[in-house]
Amino acid sequence: MSKKALLVIDIQNDYFENGAWELEGPVEASLNAAKLIDHFRKNDLPIAHIQHFAADANMPFFQPDTTGVEIHENAKPLEGEKLVKKYYPNSFRETDLLDYLKANEVTEVVVTGMMTHMCVDATTRAAKDFGFECTVIGDACASRDQEINGRLVKADDVHHAFLGALSFFYANIQNTEEFLSA
Repeated sequence: MSKKALLVIDIQNDYFENGAWELEGPVEASLNAAKLIDHFRKNDLPIAHIQHFAADANMPFFQPDTTGVEIHENAKPLEGEKLVKKYYPNSFRETDLLDYLKANEVTEVVVTGMMTHMCVDATTRAAKDFGFECTVIGDACASRDQEINGRLVKADDVHHAFLGALSFFYANIQNTEEFLSA
């Protein structure tokens, strides 16, 4: 029997309006994540909130002791819910996330959060490599425009390209309503 856990990755203030590293559509993504958080709470299933901190002073966002590093109000953990602090895109790297999931006998992770093209991607791939079945909730994730070789790639294209790549092997891709109605 499969046991699911929800991963809520980096839904932090710096990604929202007036933050240090604004994304495209963070409010909508966070509201969908909030629906999933509520579902997991009501069903007494594990939730791991993941909070990224800048590894050094040169990183333009998530600096310690700023409001930008704080988890956004739409996705705040409750007292007693797991909070994982990380310094790398992969939420498993140098954290206790894997131990937490194993201790809770989790076999499947449901992934939400920010940024689709960075921490969501890195964490999902690592989770699959650790043997978890993975579902990424696409409309509960957000990205931003990227530039490569002088060419601008719009956030929506970045987001969907990464979801498309993950869907090939690493994850089942769903939207919030699909997941909640299953």
